[in-house]
Amino acid sequence: MWIFHDLKPSDLWRSLHGLRWWWIVPAVAADILSYCCQGARWSLLLRPLGRVSPLRATRAIYAGLFVNELLPLRAGEVVRSYLVSRWTGAAIARVVPSIAVERLFDGFWLSIAFAVAAISVPLPRELARAADAMGALVLVGAALLAFVALRRPRADTAAGAGGAAAAPAAAVGRAGRLRRLAGRFLHELRAMARAPGFFAAALVSTGVLVGQALAFWLVMVACGMPLSIWAGAITLMIVHLGTALPNAPGNVGSYQFFCIVGLALFGIGKAEATAFSLVVFVLLTVPLWALGFFALRGSGLSLGRVRREAGGWVRQ
Repeated sequence: MWIFHDLKPSDLWRSLHGLRWWWIVPAVAADILSYCCQGARWSLLLRPLGRVSPLRATRAIYAGLFVNELLPLRAGEVVRSYLVSRWTGAAIARVVPSIAVERLFDGFWLSIAFAVAAISVPLPRELARAADAMGALVLVGAALLAFVALRRPRADTAAGAGGAAAAPAAAVGRAGRLRRLAGRFLHELRAMARAPGFFAAALVSTGVLVGQALAFWLVMVACGMPLSIWAGAITLMIVHLGTALPNAPGNVGSYQFFCIVGLALFGIGKAEATAFSLVVFVLLTVPLWALGFFALRGSGLSLGRVRREAGGWVRQ
């Protein structure tokens, strides 16, 4: 693998040996705080479905993150949706739109951050194009959400949101199920966009990005890297952009690659950047594994049970 082929064990050892461990505690605390902000945001978005406390929402997020580290294609999103479904009694299909809104919020603030970063740092052409594409998708997503929120629901769409049991027998087929799912999705999007906590959730989203950037930069400080918090934030944004699409479990490989790309903008050589990418990945991921494991175990779930029970969510 290109990322690791010229990494010498001495480079990694030098990074670990010179690590200032007293900076790691605030780094981990900032990372945990970012997920607490995500939990508070999700709690606000879930209000139309029922009361889910920020603590419970954060626990579900950690359980999902733990599963994401083990399985590909963001399978943890199904797990956290499943947990909320159990707690509120709502079908999983009604929970999924809240995750879509979360992604829209993340993309919105990340696009703004990239626009500001492009003023001070010349981004590589490929990254600039990717950031522009993400910004365009966010604008399209925001326009669609506004259209759904402001448009008066049709009678058949409203029925699809809650009248699945009364649907005629002819609608039981695949087309009927897809129509009902689309109706539920649009109905929940409309409810979330009109809920009093929608804009508060959008503002809380800034805490997610700020907490993660602070944690990333504090690990840089612990490693003795002479970079500003702004450099750490830009590098993290590049990592986020590069790992936005589902890939290997835990983003292993892609996380390190885009970390190296980001640090190269600030004159950090490949050997030092590779060593740092491994150190920051481990230091911020191990606490996530631990908290995620206990969150999943505390929920009374196992991966096998989730696979058995969540497979029927489209029939709910």
